[in-house]
Amino acid sequence: MSKSPNPILPALGGAAIVMGGAYILADQFVVDLPAPARGAIEVVSAAQAQDTETPEPVDMAAADTGAPAQAQTGGLGLGREALPEEVAAWDIDIRPDGQGLPAGEGDVWTGEELYIESCAMCHGDFGEGAGRWPQLSMGFGTLDAEDPVKTVGSYWPYASTVFDYVHRAMPFGNAQSLSDDDVYAITAYILYLNEVVEDDFVLSRDSFGEIEMPNAGNFYMDDRADTELDRFSGEVCMENCKDSVEIVMRARVLDVTPDSDGGGIDLEGGGGASMQESAAEPEAPAEEEAAAEPAAEEPAPAAEEVAAVDPALVEEGAKVFRKCQACHQVGPDAQNRVGPELNGLIGRTVAGVDGFSYSGAMQSAGEDGVIWTEEHLAEFLANPRETYQGTKMSFAGLRSEDEIAAVTAYIQSESPE
Repeated sequence: MSKSPNPILPALGGAAIVMGGAYILADQFVVDLPAPARGAIEVVSAAQAQDTETPEPVDMAAADTGAPAQAQTGGLGLGREALPEEVAAWDIDIRPDGQGLPAGEGDVWTGEELYIESCAMCHGDFGEGAGRWPQLSMGFGTLDAEDPVKTVGSYWPYASTVFDYVHRAMPFGNAQSLSDDDVYAITAYILYLNEVVEDDFVLSRDSFGEIEMPNAGNFYMDDRADTELDRFSGEVCMENCKDSVEIVMRARVLDVTPDSDGGGIDLEGGGGASMQESAAEPEAPAEEEAAAEPAAEEPAPAAEEVAAVDPALVEEGAKVFRKCQACHQVGPDAQNRVGPELNGLIGRTVAGVDGFSYSGAMQSAGEDGVIWTEEHLAEFLANPRETYQGTKMSFAGLRSEDEIAAVTAYIQSESPE
């Protein structure tokens, strides 16, 4: 077996390889200081060399940062004082007495155009609400009902809240895109829908004080700290607080509680109650309508009148009906929605549609045998709330007799024979 003549050479070679690898790894994984940091170290070293002379360079360095004097002398040392224009951009709240209102003005009819363009897709053309979006108008006389309708007119105490909210958060998805004049106009239109102002009203800082909200007098200062706090300040039960839990009511809002063919919560032990409970209420008027069916057939000549209706009038009525279609349907496939379907309306008993829950005033009229004639319908469409006080219909009414005649002709023409 041969041996290396000089065993030191392989050992030196191995050591060189190990040291070379260590150098490469160190060069790869040791992070170099960035240039600004190296400069800072040099500046500090220079300052240390001269600190016996004067501390002025330190003061100048602090001044160069742009930090406010207050931050250097106290507090957290963060930020700076807000500029006046920045404060103005944040401080946009409007007080009940009108404090904070910007310059500008807007009238009701300009507000209608802006509202239809920017708001109606969610809140309806007349504030009646679309889908699950909130209703903005009417609802008067419902606050003490089982299902109160809280709107700008029926509930809100201050008009300033309308302006503030529209200005701050609307339109949805494009907040604060409206000019001050636009906000004034839309606010005026919403107040008009709630019969707070007339159709010729112009809203501005000067006229704001003229507005008095219908429900303002029913609000009072919060006294719960004095009257209720003690009752809720004791030891709180966190488990096993009740011996049993009983379901006493099911959600009645459409699509919130799922229905099935035989499902639902059985509240009466009758095999599954459904949302048709509310539909059972108007059965008595429906029976009376069936009993009065021969009398309802008397307006048969109306069919001939429908055939002779001016097509231009029907076309105009179709445009007017757009104000109604958020709640009502007419035609072969019409169904009850927020309001009842309108097929065969002329000659029908008031509150006579099966499966729809009417207001008490309309149910009483139906029980008395009141029939929808063209004259009675015109009276109702001109002022629904005055014709049937407590009606659930939030629509403020049609102002024009021509519109009433046109929409009546349209409803008659679309009703299946």
